[in-house]
Amino acid sequence: VQLVESGGGLVQAGGSLRLSCAASGIFSFNAMGWYRQAPGKERELVAAISSGSSTYCVDSVKGRFTIVRDNSKNTLYLQMNSLKPEDTAMYYCAASKKLARVPFTTLDDYDYWGQGTQVTVSS
Repeated sequence: VQLVESGGGLVQAGGSLRLSCAASGIFSFNAMGWYRQAPGKERELVAAISSGSSTYCVDSVKGRFTIVRDNSKNTLYLQMNSLKPEDTAMYYCAASKKLARVPFTTLDDYDYWGQGTQVTVSS
């Protein structure tokens, strides 16, 4: 299984970025999610999506971030709008071995991780 993230970068506050995660070696309907980790902090869930494309976003990004999957391309996306300096972190794509009716929201639910893509938001 390989998860390859892309799309990170440096952006000014209020700007937008779209992260992509290309998945290979895994069933395209498995539960997936995006996590982030800032320096000195624990890895935290940002958004998750079920096999049927039900979604969950943490309160701090609701209304600003959208998680979407394109099963035909085996690709997961995170559209990030109205970015804030506190969104600065390494962003990781995660995938479960399992199908899921609801989004998985705990770290232990995920079996595979990408290498991460850096997002830096300047004030």
